[in-house]
Amino acid sequence: PRVRPGQAGPFSFVGQVNITVRCRQDTEVAVLHSSGLRIRGAAAVRGPLPEPGAAVEVAGLRQEAAGETAVLELRGRLRAGRRYVLQLGFQGRLEEDLDGLFLTRYTDQGRSSMLIASQLEPTYARTVYPCFDEPAMKATFNIRIVHDPSYVALSNMPAIDVSEMKDENGSLWTVTTFNTSLKMSTYLTAFVICDFDYVTRTERGNEIRIWARKEAIKNGYVDYALNITGPIFSFLEDLLNVSYPLPKTDLVALPDFGAIAMENWGLMTFQESSLMYLPSDKFTSRKAMIAIIVSHEIGHQWFGNLVTMSWWSDLWLKEGLASYFENLGAIFVEPKLPLDKIFYDHVVQPVLREDNEIGVRSLSESEDKIKGPFSLMSLFDSITYNKGATITWMLSGFLTEKLFIRALTSYLKEFSFSNANQDDLWTHIQMVIDAQDKVQLPAPVKQIMDSWTCQNGFPVLTLNLTTGTITQEQFLNKKNENSTDTYNNTWIIPISWMRNGSSQPLIWLDNSMFPEMQVSESEYDWILLNVNLSGYYRVNYDQVNLRRLARLLENDPKTFPMYIETALELTKYLDREDELFIWNMVLLNLVPENLEGTLKNYEVYPLLKKYLLKRMLPIYHYYAGFIRQNVDALEDDYFAQVYLEKLFTTACWLGLQDCLDLSSELYAKWMDNPEYKIPFLIRRTVCCYGVATGSDKEWNFAWEMYNHTDSTKEDKDILLSAMSCLMCLLLQLQVFYNTTLEEDERAAATLLLEFTKVENMERRKLLIKVANWLQKNVDD
Repeated sequence: PRVRPGQAGPFSFVGQVNITVRCRQDTEVAVLHSSGLRIRGAAAVRGPLPEPGAAVEVAGLRQEAAGETAVLELRGRLRAGRRYVLQLGFQGRLEEDLDGLFLTRYTDQGRSSMLIASQLEPTYARTVYPCFDEPAMKATFNIRIVHDPSYVALSNMPAIDVSEMKDENGSLWTVTTFNTSLKMSTYLTAFVICDFDYVTRTERGNEIRIWARKEAIKNGYVDYALNITGPIFSFLEDLLNVSYPLPKTDLVALPDFGAIAMENWGLMTFQESSLMYLPSDKFTSRKAMIAIIVSHEIGHQWFGNLVTMSWWSDLWLKEGLASYFENLGAIFVEPKLPLDKIFYDHVVQPVLREDNEIGVRSLSESEDKIKGPFSLMSLFDSITYNKGATITWMLSGFLTEKLFIRALTSYLKEFSFSNANQDDLWTHIQMVIDAQDKVQLPAPVKQIMDSWTCQNGFPVLTLNLTTGTITQEQFLNKKNENSTDTYNNTWIIPISWMRNGSSQPLIWLDNSMFPEMQVSESEYDWILLNVNLSGYYRVNYDQVNLRRLARLLENDPKTFPMYIETALELTKYLDREDELFIWNMVLLNLVPENLEGTLKNYEVYPLLKKYLLKRMLPIYHYYAGFIRQNVDALEDDYFAQVYLEKLFTTACWLGLQDCLDLSSELYAKWMDNPEYKIPFLIRRTVCCYGVATGSDKEWNFAWEMYNHTDSTKEDKDILLSAMSCLMCLLLQLQVFYNTTLEEDERAAATLLLEFTKVENMERRKLLIKVANWLQKNVDD
């Protein structure tokens, strides 16, 4: 990279690549990937090897932008079975776009600085050097970086030599040469050239260094990440019984990065915020996030780096499995965190909400559907990550974790430094199943699992307790009359279940009749399917069982582990629910994120306000007590840190006077002493309602703090939002209380309401049903 500190740009990089290839069949052309690069000098082909001085003359070289390829046309012929070396010089532009090889600017210790880093997944390696840029075309890499002497250069392997050279202008540059890499895919090659410091420790011979801005290193911001990285490596080595094959691992905290993190073998890169934990930060939610992200990238060292999917159509083999193991690794280093609930909350529930639309793709796609870089980027989504992890969770559950890990070890050992597809994984699981007799499956592993990975969506099971029958159909927001799915929207489904509080043996939905699930007339005889959300499906109960479950919840909320679904009867027990993550699911479904938008349903929400506030009061007062007296006691409560804001915002929005008073009190404290810190957990709510219920003085103070030079971007966002809260409150007054407003305020509020009255007819009918139910039950 032609970059010196303090330069203004534009910037470029130059290089040369020597690629040793084995010719598979006679050819007079060599085609490789190249995108946005200009070829410098004459391309050459040496060989066949090892004949000294042998060469094949290059007649010409053309670049095809549409296919992102460079084509070497030869005067001679490359012979099958012989080895050759393709030599090309190249030049590219160094942009600040966060893809390929990029430059980024940052401030460290008050000084403006620059660094160079790479992000090559999925197909950006070809924008940095001409190469065979496909995951199955693995090679070893000998990398040398020429850079300004004030920078340090990092790559996948340890540096084995640092020397000096002068360029054509007599300027001095440093040359860092790295050891030969392991056999790996192009998208995993990585480069960082920076002026960072690092902290280090060694774990089982693996030298682990975390690089970051000097200021961050000095202040100890990456110490937590350093403390957990080695133990997670050791945990996964022991669990999988496959050693980590590299002698060093660098983790780099980039001030600006397009991805959350990237698993490059031996040189993992992270968004700065994904790797830094401030020693003064009391909130465990940040620790949990760092532990999960670091664990995910370490999981990739086996799933993705050691064994790589043959093509991007099976991307879930690395991303889904890494998303599964991120949870195990994080639990290992942070055993107090409720990471099983976090998994349900952040992984399972979000994808259940998304994977029910017509047109959502299947987890594993056919190769011919996945072509071109645009299609590849679209694969990095919730289906790949969250559905992949959830399917893996279900698979481990019905196999048992012991057999599942045994199969993964076999799979990893056979395909190390190579590539695999999902059928290869099914084969190794089948081998383990066939070698024992404790776990019996109703069909071959491939048949079971293909029903989950090769078709869209997921099933909803309907249980009839009178007849003991279970039926399945695809769960969709809208019916798809034109479905031509190969699997006819049927799945082979493992069903965990309990009866009257007792767990029952796992059953499989390979027929529809289950006499053991018929219930008596006793209201205490009940069935629950999909215990702990162990399967990737939803359950629909008949009215008999639904009423019994609702009554059971009212009597004892802890009777069985479940999430609250949309059936309104199940909400009556909520005044006894003390789990914030369950309250979050309730509020997510009953009170949308855009609170103002719910005012369009103003015939429903006065009833909802009265009904919901009564049930919210116990959990609200419980946490309000901590806010007033001892907020530090919540520093180990992950879900308080993540969801308390939602609870308080809803309470204030519904007009709970204590919530409005608390916001005013804390905001007034801040106005009296700008050094006072409003509790971080509810800062956005306090600022919003402190301004909304205040006068010009409160609004002007927010404006003053917004313009304060020391305000962070997050502070400014919160204050900007707070200054717009007044109109929201005016609308609430109009809707809930029919308060008389000043003429201009009433006109604005009325106009906004008129714009939001139009409703989809199906939605209107549903709202009428909800309103009728609330009308009957609001005082219950």
